[in-house]
Amino acid sequence: MPRTVWSGAISFGLVTVPIHVVSAREDHSVRFHQVHLEDMSRVRVRKVCEIEDREVPNAEIGKGYQLTKEKIIPVLDEELRDMPLPTSKAIEIEAFVPLESIDPIQIGDGYYLQPDGQVAAKPYTLLRKALERSSRVAIAKYAWSGRERLGLLRVRDNVIVLHAMHWADEIRDPSELRPDDVKLTKDEIAEAEHLIDRLTRDDLEGEEFTDRYTQAVEALLEAKREHREPPAVEEPKAPGKVVDLMAALQESVSKAKASRGEDATVHEMPKKQTTVAKKTAKKTPAKKTAAKKTSTSKETASKKTAKKASTPKKRSA
Repeated sequence: MPRTVWSGAISFGLVTVPIHVVSAREDHSVRFHQVHLEDMSRVRVRKVCEIEDREVPNAEIGKGYQLTKEKIIPVLDEELRDMPLPTSKAIEIEAFVPLESIDPIQIGDGYYLQPDGQVAAKPYTLLRKALERSSRVAIAKYAWSGRERLGLLRVRDNVIVLHAMHWADEIRDPSELRPDDVKLTKDEIAEAEHLIDRLTRDDLEGEEFTDRYTQAVEALLEAKREHREPPAVEEPKAPGKVVDLMAALQESVSKAKASRGEDATVHEMPKKQTTVAKKTAKKTPAKKTAAKKTSTSKETASKKTAKKASTPKKRSA
């Protein structure tokens, strides 16, 4: 059972839902200690007072705000805890919005909200079902660790999830990072869309969505424990430079097809009509016209000859 991070309630209008907050994530990464390489003893970080030059226990450590270079204002944990915030004891729902209206960059860590006992089961279930049927998420405010935060409530597998959110003014403006406008052909855009179609899937299940780095570290530690050489790993290839964008897109589509067992033949894009071809196409009608004129001239000459032959000659007196 995961440990409780925070206890309080969800405030939903006049409805109160007592809850426990537990982390929705597990960290499976391999942890290391800092050691002295000569004798492999632990190297520890100690908290030392700069004036007294001695290690200070946690009981003597508090918070302070640097007002000037020489002056620090002490702030007690009790003072922060007793701040008059309505969200210090409850997660206050402020609004309901479509999930699509939230920029994912604002969404942070997730926590499961567990109902606090049987008395909380009914209002908890009421809020869960209301969220599901409305197809919306709840935006709430709450106070943890001495500051007020913004949160998002949604439903996952019949459990209400709280996502920490960043305030809008905490998101940097990315406009200065955008590249200058470039020209793309319709064929390049179409091929990129084709690649997206080939890489589209319904879930994130599969070997390619596993933590290969952690697996490699665990294999390295196992080999060291058994005093043997670690397994050989393939050297990752550095990404190549894009010279021909269309060729790179076509090759990517081909690899995506091959990975799914489809026909990986790369079909050439239809070539544009060259200038020579256009000129030839323009000259063709002109030749037909010339031939037509020649034919007409021959017909006219034949008619004149026949008329001359049929006309009787006058006799001299």
